[in-house]
Amino acid sequence: MEHENELKEALDFVSPSALTYDEWLMVGMALKDAGLPVTIWEQWSTRDAGRYHKGECVRKWESFHGGGASPVTASSIFQLAYSHGWSGPAGHALDWNDELSAGAGAGTQTEGRLVDPRWVEAHELTLPAEWHPADQLKRYLQALFEPDEYVAYVTESFMAADRRRPAKGSWTRTAGQLITELDACGGDLGKVVGDCDPEVGAWICFNPVDGTGRKDANITAYRYALVECDNMELGKQQAIIKQLELPCAALVYSGGKSVHAIVKVDAPDYAEYRRRVDYLYASCQKNGLTIDQQNRNPSRLSRMPGIPRGDKRQVLLETNVGKSCWDEWRDWLESETDDLPDWHTSNDFSNIRPLREPLIENVLRKGHKMMIAGPSKAGKSFALIELCIAIAEGTTWLGHFNCAQGKVLYLNLELDPDSCMHRFQDVYNALGLPPTHFNQIAIWDLRGIPVQLDKLAPKLIRRAKKQGFTAIIFDPIYKVLTGDENSAEQMAKFCGQFDKVCHELDCAVIYAHHHSKGAQGGKRSMDRASGSGVFARDPDAMLDMTELVPTDAIREQLHNKAACRVIKAMLDKRGHADAYGLDDTLSRHRMLTIAKEKLGLADLRAIDAEVAAAEKKADGMTAWRIEGTLREFARFDPVNLWFDYPVHKPDSGLLEDLQPDGEFRSMASRGAEKRWGNREKLAKDKSSELSTAFEACMMDGKVTIYSMAEYMSLKPDTVRRRLKADGGYWIDGSDVGRKEPGSSG
Repeated sequence: MEHENELKEALDFVSPSALTYDEWLMVGMALKDAGLPVTIWEQWSTRDAGRYHKGECVRKWESFHGGGASPVTASSIFQLAYSHGWSGPAGHALDWNDELSAGAGAGTQTEGRLVDPRWVEAHELTLPAEWHPADQLKRYLQALFEPDEYVAYVTESFMAADRRRPAKGSWTRTAGQLITELDACGGDLGKVVGDCDPEVGAWICFNPVDGTGRKDANITAYRYALVECDNMELGKQQAIIKQLELPCAALVYSGGKSVHAIVKVDAPDYAEYRRRVDYLYASCQKNGLTIDQQNRNPSRLSRMPGIPRGDKRQVLLETNVGKSCWDEWRDWLESETDDLPDWHTSNDFSNIRPLREPLIENVLRKGHKMMIAGPSKAGKSFALIELCIAIAEGTTWLGHFNCAQGKVLYLNLELDPDSCMHRFQDVYNALGLPPTHFNQIAIWDLRGIPVQLDKLAPKLIRRAKKQGFTAIIFDPIYKVLTGDENSAEQMAKFCGQFDKVCHELDCAVIYAHHHSKGAQGGKRSMDRASGSGVFARDPDAMLDMTELVPTDAIREQLHNKAACRVIKAMLDKRGHADAYGLDDTLSRHRMLTIAKEKLGLADLRAIDAEVAAAEKKADGMTAWRIEGTLREFARFDPVNLWFDYPVHKPDSGLLEDLQPDGEFRSMASRGAEKRWGNREKLAKDKSSELSTAFEACMMDGKVTIYSMAEYMSLKPDTVRRRLKADGGYWIDGSDVGRKEPGSSG
């Protein structure tokens, strides 16, 4: 049966006593779903003697029918085991629904984890060569109690639920009285505490009581807590306890399956005792000790040393083990498990390390993060594929940015695998590049596999750890988005997963995100990305794509260039390359005149058809401007591109004077004027835009042309011209102010 061995191993790390009733039922459902017999659930449930009832597992098992919208599967048990300190079996291949935690999988670290139980070498359990029962109990009392403190203990038992349980017991004598009697008993422990059933043993409360009972209300000092794990070999239990340096007043062998650690918690009150025990148990769980949760109470009974139990003995192994007190231990544990780097100081810069080499020249360094933001239909996915190819082949990206050569992992989250491969082929062909290093691009097809980034990141790290990727590209990011994109807190955690991937794999992480709804022309480039501002401010480089609206004149120039290319190609094909000059190739009219002189009617008809097709293709091209917000490099001049499916091509200068498509449009654009209304409305809009920018850029009563230019995503000279044309502002160098009403200057 699938996962049978793994499930059994995982259950060994989960104590049924630590689970709620619903969690216990979930384990049964998961085992049945995995095809395992009810006996496994039954046997495991018997470990919770306090709640186990014979026959209940079988009755519940028959009511489990599985199916439904959210069936309970084996992954639920694996997750429980991980949360209880399990590290997973060697070679276990995780399903997509499995979650990684508590050190599961290569490349992960768990806060608070110090010990990997898989690599712990068991201690040899050292029992005393000579048996002195009275001395065993005496040393235990001396280690745990003051002479005047009352001690509760139980030597009698009764039968309940098929097992013997401790009876009421005694609590009227102090530790000093018991020690005095032990010194005088001649080694006969029964004279002091009473005879016990040698098959059952005896118990003792490790915290002092008030002499009137042994309930929580009777505890007078919240000094100790009991750590007990009964699902691991004894020597390994002791080894982990010592590696964790638990501040133990005593270690006692129970005479059964466990070593009892009496841990110093030294809580001032019951509330703090609970907090410290929770912290203690959580720390033990993370480090492989599956704690019996029933032992949380301060009045809990532990095994009394010096007492026989069946064919074994309850033995005091050691006293005063590990750290000296709770505070020392907690500080030590948190310092040892703190995975944050140490701070550093230096007298000079002589030992400063060199900066990481650029992956994208003047844009992004190796091992850093980059986001591309843009609206729908901007071709962001194609831009990412173009980037994959540019890095793999070591060429230029988007016609402007030189890329270092390296290995790329492309996470395809949106396309079916065949469409994805065809897209890569189409882009290679459109770029005119042979796929010489296509084997440097690894494609991970994850479409249809719902997985959020917090679950995907550790799996990605595990799989990619030794692959040597230079960059990992996520396309698109919304497919792995975790949490509310408008929540700064949740998005900070989300972006932190990218940091983890960068750090663990020493590679760049690159992803695309969409613009928010509405017009973008009046926003700064970093404020156009949808959701929390964390998105734009977290990456080391943020490239923003905004649409430009070409004028009729620009479209006509595109038609002219397309026609010239077609005619030139036909003339070259017919051997008339010497019939035209360089200036001729810039004029549709001149090239047509030459074609009519040199070509036949059939060729001229073919030219007409090809020109019509080229013009149609040119009409389908969209214009874009890329602006960069960079952490490591100086800001580059805006880059204008044409998206000519399936690739982006550099603009030759046609788009330089256009402003981004948005709420505020350039009056110089005849096409924009036709689309957005008359000149009067445009003038009002431009005045409103200036006013908004002026107010937004006010810092300590001062506004500069440069701050307004950055806010409006315009050149400073353009802002200066607009301010002068508006007439409502004064300009002094780079400073800007609003004129007083009625002022002429």
